[in-house]
Amino acid sequence: MSSTFNIKKLLVPVIIIIVTAIVILTIRDNPPKNKQGNQPKAPQITVETITLTPQAYQVIIQSFGTVQPRTQSVLFAQVSGKINHVSQQFRDGGFFEQGDTLIQLDDRDLRAEVNIAQASLMSANQNLQEEDARVQQAKSDWARLGNGKSPNALVLRQPQYEAAKAQVLSANALLDKAKLSLERTKIIAPYAGRILNKKVDIGQVISSSTQLADIFATDSVEIRLPIKNKDLSLMTLPEEYRNLLNNTDTDTNTNKASLMNHVIISSTLMGNQTWQGKVVRTESAIDEISQQLYVIAQIINPYDGEYNQGGQIKIGQYVTAKITGKKLENILVIPTSAIYQSSYVYTVEKGLLMRKEIQVDWQNGAEAIVTEGLIAGDELVLTSLGQVNSGTPVDILGQPAIVNAANTVTKTTDNMPEKRRKTLEKVAKEKGITVDALMVERHAKKIEKRNISTVNNL
Repeated sequence: MSSTFNIKKLLVPVIIIIVTAIVILTIRDNPPKNKQGNQPKAPQITVETITLTPQAYQVIIQSFGTVQPRTQSVLFAQVSGKINHVSQQFRDGGFFEQGDTLIQLDDRDLRAEVNIAQASLMSANQNLQEEDARVQQAKSDWARLGNGKSPNALVLRQPQYEAAKAQVLSANALLDKAKLSLERTKIIAPYAGRILNKKVDIGQVISSSTQLADIFATDSVEIRLPIKNKDLSLMTLPEEYRNLLNNTDTDTNTNKASLMNHVIISSTLMGNQTWQGKVVRTESAIDEISQQLYVIAQIINPYDGEYNQGGQIKIGQYVTAKITGKKLENILVIPTSAIYQSSYVYTVEKGLLMRKEIQVDWQNGAEAIVTEGLIAGDELVLTSLGQVNSGTPVDILGQPAIVNAANTVTKTTDNMPEKRRKTLEKVAKEKGITVDALMVERHAKKIEKRNISTVNNL
């Protein structure tokens, strides 16, 4: 009994030691695996792309400004008087033609002065005729009694005759002045134009030099447009030169006209309004504040309903301008929305997303001209991606793809079943678009949701 108990006491530690050794060996031979080291497979993103090809591109330069009259004047009264009559068009916004009488002053006093001047002229002419008769009599008397000697001026009454002639000239001048003052009682329009604002009205007594109205010519209006320095080289500036200012050569004038850049003026003040114009000249100095050159655009006959259908344009109206610049050949143009941080884009190469740094030579709100970083044939990604790593596998929208053994993406557009292809072609023809465009339209919302979810998980 005692020996059995001792054997059990000896076996327990031995068993514990053996079990412990087995556990240690098991742990040593089977170390735990680090599950965090297994990176999940990179998700695929479906993107829309375009294949870049060199093209001719018409540069459109955008600017803005306010409408100003080409010719603006202030009407002044040149004589005093009471306003007896005003034209129906003598009102703010009223139109008038060259030669129209806008204001008529009371002219009775000036008519009387004309009559007085005419009477003075008649008296001076009578005096001149009498003095002429005396001169002729003096010449006759001297011929009879002068014994062949030469008469002097006093004998022939030359001073008296010249004084009479001077009186006639003076009377003529007074009559012309009186008639001119009478004419000035009618305020005549100097050109076809419009009243900007009137300052007097009927019944008002005015003096000379009184301001009557602000007017402007309606044959054309102008807009002063600032041009960004980077856009100057993309325009043909209509510069003038002193030695060609009075040149009447037909070829020179034709070349000058060809330098005028066409411009589309638009405004949303009263709906969508547009006018056709031309850039006719540049200013002579760089603006000191903005350090930009201003060009002058001109709209011809903006108030002629038959000539210009853009609607009535207002002086002081804010407008935007799209100026036709130079036409560039063989360049790469991409959407501005495809550029990230103004410095890089994404392309697809062999089914993988690649980030490329680019150099933008010029851009507007919609398009950009790229001079470095891209070449013809590149597949430019148009889908907005945000921050995505280069090398991410992608599908191209409208072109289903499969992954081959080499893990590269290949297009399977041609593998589409014929029945599905015909159905898509029929629907696309009804909508007037291509099959690819139809597929893009159908899957755009679905792909956008998928991309947002995928990017958030990267």
